[in-house]
Amino acid sequence: MTMESMQPEKTSGKKSRKFFPAFCRFTGTFILIAVIVVFLPLTVPRLAGYEAYEVVSGSMEPEIPVGSVIYVKAARPEEVREGDIIVFQKNGSVVTHRVVEIHSEEREFITKGDANQAKDVTPTPYDSLIGKEALHLPLVGVLMTMLSGTAGKIYAILFAICGVMLRMLGGILERQGGEREDGV
Repeated sequence: MTMESMQPEKTSGKKSRKFFPAFCRFTGTFILIAVIVVFLPLTVPRLAGYEAYEVVSGSMEPEIPVGSVIYVKAARPEEVREGDIIVFQKNGSVVTHRVVEIHSEEREFITKGDANQAKDVTPTPYDSLIGKEALHLPLVGVLMTMLSGTAGKIYAILFAICGVMLRMLGGILERQGGEREDGV
């Protein structure tokens, strides 16, 4: 037996030198993907022609809970049917209610929140219509509001920068580890 075969292999150092760079690159990639995924519900629907609104009152519960995001597709009044959920302007606010009657001659909708006992007091004129509900996602509205503000955008940018820096650190450490192995 030679002396070389009797010495234990030093693999734990090599493994740890490979683990940390891989961990940095993985974590950086995960952060970047998470930032992209979080912003998808805010950007993709808008690119497809939908508007997004956060539901801030319980008038449409349980169908649409408070904190949901509602995606609205523009619609002509003639496309609206009884039972449709519509979004409209009312006294400077955006309201989401269900159509319970359509008065075509008067060019107005009679609406009602699902959680409300009575129909809305004032009819909704056709020209107040923003569109029809296409989809709603519970809790996403709160996230949307947070991210669409200045602080949310700054946090998203900082997280993305952290992700990029972790990926860069992982690449640098991998190259240094490779140089050490070649030089040893």
